[in-house]
Amino acid sequence: MLKTCIISIIDDDESVREATKGLIRSLGYDTATFASAEEYLESDCVSDSACLITDLNMPGMSGADLQDRLIAEGRRVPMIFITAYSDEKVRVRVLNAGAFGFLRKPFDDENLIECLNKALEEHTTTGQ
Repeated sequence: MLKTCIISIIDDDESVREATKGLIRSLGYDTATFASAEEYLESDCVSDSACLITDLNMPGMSGADLQDRLIAEGRRVPMIFITAYSDEKVRVRVLNAGAFGFLRKPFDDENLIECLNKALEEHTTTGQ
C-alpha cells in the first residue's frame, strides 16, 4: 500500500528520473515525475507534493530558481537537490533557503533516503 504523500521528481535526464522514481516507490511513496521545473509548475502536484527531489541544472528554469519561485509564492515544500555539477555558492544558497539535501550524482541511495526522511518529518511536523 502506498503512503499518501506524493514525492515529485524533477530531472531533465529520463534515466535519473526513472531510477529515482523506482527507489522512492520501493519505499512505499507515490511519485510524480517531470522533465522540467516548468512542467512541474504547470501540474496539479505543486500543492500536493510532500517533497521535491530536483536536479539543479536543467534547461530553462534551474532547481535553485524553482526553489526561489516556490518560496516567493509562499510554498515551503521540502526540497532535495541532486546535481552532476556541484557549485559551492549555489549549494550554500539552496541549503540556506531550506533545502534538506544537496547530493552529487551519482548519489548513494541511503543518502537520498536519509534526506527524504528528514524532509518528510519536517513536512509532517510543520503541516506545510
